[in-house]
Amino acid sequence: MTQTTENKQPARFQFARILETLLQPKRTLGLIAGEGRATWQTPMLALSVSSALSVIVSGYFTARAAMMGEMPLPRDWQWWTPEMQDNYMRAQQSMQGPVFTYIIPLVGALLGVWLGWLILGGLLHLGSTVFGGRGSMQSALTITGWASLPFLVRDALRIIFMLIAGHSIQSPGLSGFVESSAFAAQLLSRVDLFFIWTIVLLVIGFSLADSLPRPKAVANVLIVSLLLLLLQSGIGAVLSSASGLAIQRPFF
Repeated sequence: MTQTTENKQPARFQFARILETLLQPKRTLGLIAGEGRATWQTPMLALSVSSALSVIVSGYFTARAAMMGEMPLPRDWQWWTPEMQDNYMRAQQSMQGPVFTYIIPLVGALLGVWLGWLILGGLLHLGSTVFGGRGSMQSALTITGWASLPFLVRDALRIIFMLIAGHSIQSPGLSGFVESSAFAAQLLSRVDLFFIWTIVLLVIGFSLADSLPRPKAVANVLIVSLLLLLLQSGIGAVLSSASGLAIQRPFF
């Protein structure tokens, strides 16, 4: 009689946990933290796919609008000189090819997803260590990946909206309430229900994974998120003022 022992290795991709994380965050993040493994591949793959699909759909409607002569104008368009307006229109017409419509936005979106995940996870791990947390960089990146899943829901809703409305989203987040300030518009474009949802999941995850008291976990997540939000908004405002284009993809 031969006795065999099967060591079942956990699956590398666990897509069933995506819905569980969104619906039962405390229980699911607690299980993820308790496993002590790097399981960030699943949420990061899902976020990459949703981000890419959002860019492709938005690019399609942007290209279609350009073919019909419908180009988005900068917020302060009425104050530009005729020469500046003419230069802007010429520049927009020269950037209607697939490279500017699909490839560059797609590369930028994917870089934003992955680089933003690394930066956010690293800063949260550093802040957690300062506050007395006992977690590792691996656990920080894992929790950050899973806690970012609300942005998957946001991408899905944006895709559905664009398909129904037949045009790309011009004012994401709360940016539609601001007309005069480029920085405020960039800041509010990143603040929405899904951003707040992600912050809540990060607090839950780091309090469980790093054994942080809830007030310290809240302080850590809020400080890091606010700093990154201000940095992104500043960079986005500068680029928007320089080129008339708005960066809409958050780094986390």
